Amino acid sequence: MPIYEYHCQTCKHDVEILVRGAETTHCPDCGSQKLDKQLSITASPTTGGSNLPTYSPQAAGTCGRPQCGSGCMFE
Repeated sequence: MPIYEYHCQTCKHDVEILVRGAETTHCPDCGSQKLDKQLSITASPTTGGSNLPTYSPQAAGTCGRPQCGSGCMFE
């Protein structure tokens, strides 16, 4: 059961929703079904360590890839 990131067109909130099967998604804040699925960053172990990179909320709304010039910061 994957967790997807969505942006609500009605209340403008960004949310993560656990999707079970063919379940219809809705915004947990306002109940709207007008959701846009967002691209998510896949976490993977860094070379030589077991720590996963953490996503910086300052870069919300971008693809999160530093090479795209989004300015995303990983800690």
